[in-house]
Amino acid sequence: MALAIFDLDKTLIGGDSDFLWGEFMSEIGAVDPDSYQKKNQYFFDEYAKGELDIDEYLEFCLAPLSQHDMPTLNAWHAQFMSEKIEPILLSKAKMVVDKHREKGDTLLVITATNRFVTTPIVAKYGIDNLLATEPEVKNNRYTGKVLGEPCFQTGKITHLNLWLEKTGASLEGAYFYSDSHNDLPMLELVDNPIVVHGDEQLIQIASDRDWPSLDWH
Repeated sequence: MALAIFDLDKTLIGGDSDFLWGEFMSEIGAVDPDSYQKKNQYFFDEYAKGELDIDEYLEFCLAPLSQHDMPTLNAWHAQFMSEKIEPILLSKAKMVVDKHREKGDTLLVITATNRFVTTPIVAKYGIDNLLATEPEVKNNRYTGKVLGEPCFQTGKITHLNLWLEKTGASLEGAYFYSDSHNDLPMLELVDNPIVVHGDEQLIQIASDRDWPSLDWH
């Protein structure tokens, strides 16, 4: 039995949930469509280049959460799941998750995308353990701020180490599945790094290091 860790966006699902949430919010008129989509695309491109300012991005994407109450946000998220996420759930990804479950492995998703967006998505794969960027909540409303360190790049390792201390789990024999060169610190941390839908830079690294490179589409 080992720890099977999965990135979420473009790994377990066939798209980026954070980017799609921004698109969805624009489409329903919860944000100004033109300016928000332009900025959303800018940050998406910066991430792909490995140049994302995570603090600037989180200030941008968490602000709309602070402008609406929880019942409204939850209703929107249910619609978002139906329209944007369910069409990009990947059956092959679910098969891999289930295979690890059958082996008795502990399943964990670790993602830079915030917990509000990701929790219902991860639940679709039957995974209980989620490490994500934590949006701050006060008086049952999001404040637009981040609680603790963003779960991004080396921040994923910080979140993982805290979780390992809390649970007593071990990284011995662990797997990590990811698509992005931004996750290189995590891939280098585990015994079994596996690239899924890798970006150009990560595919080259996988080839150089003889890491498996998979396609679940």
